[in-house]
Amino acid sequence: MDNFFKRLSLTGFAVALSTAAYAADLPTPVIEHIPEVPAVGGWYLRGDIGYKIYQAPDIKYGTLDFYDEEMEGTFMMGAGVGYKFSDHFRTDFTIDYEFPAEAKSKGPCNLCGSPGYSVEKADIDVWTFMLNGYVDIGTWNRITPYVGAGVGASYVTTSNINFVNPNGVAGTYEGDSKWNFAWALMAGAAYDITPNLALDAGYRYLNIGDAHSAKFSTAGQNTRIEYEDLQAHEFRLGARYTFNTMAAPAGPVYYEPQGPITSNF
Repeated sequence: MDNFFKRLSLTGFAVALSTAAYAADLPTPVIEHIPEVPAVGGWYLRGDIGYKIYQAPDIKYGTLDFYDEEMEGTFMMGAGVGYKFSDHFRTDFTIDYEFPAEAKSKGPCNLCGSPGYSVEKADIDVWTFMLNGYVDIGTWNRITPYVGAGVGASYVTTSNINFVNPNGVAGTYEGDSKWNFAWALMAGAAYDITPNLALDAGYRYLNIGDAHSAKFSTAGQNTRIEYEDLQAHEFRLGARYTFNTMAAPAGPVYYEPQGPITSNF
């Protein structure tokens, strides 16, 4: 019986030595840490709403210079598609529509009775087609401030052009449309709601160009009413959805290299 227990103990000792030798020959596991890095680049869609505050335009009819010009504010809406090239640069193409804003001025009318001027009004609405570039300055607590600039074209339409003289005579003129070169300067900030969706609040200065009525004859002239130097300050709120912007896997990844395993036992 003693010999049996001695053999059993020797057998267990041999198995333990064999296991230790086998473990010593195993390759060391490799631990690779893959940091979480957001993917850069991708197409995005955007939509915006906003309010425009106009500077007073210059309004005239031939040699008659109108005065006390003013232009009401109005709402706008727009959409666009863009591409983010890096953490700091993106570009987009946008189409915006501005609802009609009323332009108002006084026209010299010395023969029309006191107080010697007519009240001239017109509605002006605008489509803008802009190619824009932006510099995203950096991101802090999901907030990314940016600056940008854009160039493009505006399609400006006048309508509901009318006048009222001090002697009670009133009338209307036919509107018209025209294309202009347009440009813009932007600044604002975006807030990342998710890696793909951002809320965008910004300011845009927009130079639209000019507008005019159709030609008509009055006061010995045959020309147009010109609405020159249309400029607006826009306050905009929008959203951007970027495709394929997902974070890389986070945390360590464990794997063992392949190769022959040998034992010294």
